[in-house]
Amino acid sequence: MRRHNDLKRRAWSKELLRRYLVVCEGEVTETSYFSDIRIQEKIPIQIKFISGATPKTLVERAVEAKRKSDRAAVKQRDEDQVYDEIWVVFDIDTHPFVAEAKQQAKDNAINVAVSNPCFELWALLHFQDQFAHVSADELRRLCRNHMPGYEKPLPCSELIPLYPKAHERALSLQKLHKSRGTPGGNPSTGVFELVLSIRAQRQAWNQTANVQAAGADDHEDFLPLVDGRRRAAPNRPSKTST
Repeated sequence: MRRHNDLKRRAWSKELLRRYLVVCEGEVTETSYFSDIRIQEKIPIQIKFISGATPKTLVERAVEAKRKSDRAAVKQRDEDQVYDEIWVVFDIDTHPFVAEAKQQAKDNAINVAVSNPCFELWALLHFQDQFAHVSADELRRLCRNHMPGYEKPLPCSELIPLYPKAHERALSLQKLHKSRGTPGGNPSTGVFELVLSIRAQRQAWNQTANVQAAGADDHEDFLPLVDGRRRAAPNRPSKTST
């Protein structure tokens, strides 16, 4: 069993630059969407993507990646090798073994962001409510009504300003299905929970950076950026000779 005392941390990086593993069904829509959020909103996290096919396969790949990172942390005595959060993002559609995939993820402390019927529901909720049962084809048609010419990837710059409404609508659907005893029913999406987690890192990073910058004499004079490079600590008062 790994003992945290046996693992070292790189100064500042663990607190300031969280590591996410996002295992996605799609190679374009989902990966480009989460990458664009990170870049356009300047959120200081690392995201690694793995794509795959069925939900069961995605979860299995996430489990293997988690075990691999844990082994690397022990071997290198470096806790920064461990992923802070692991998410599997997939659609219901007509996939088999969805319940088994969810259970395997739960057993391995892996988060899931499931959309029923598909990821485009999350995009649509930026523009309108959707309470009635809906097909994947209908969702794509509705998305094109709001985003003319939409195919793939999603126009993240158009969606970001509308995020608060999308979050509110997705949460309402979640509560509605829970009250009906149909959690995860059509239509519903858990993507908002992953987006919420990612967006929360910017505020956390800013707060930590300000605290650490105030006492930067005890640390390196640099902070990590989104892409892993470093810049001078923000708001640090200049030194004057006495």
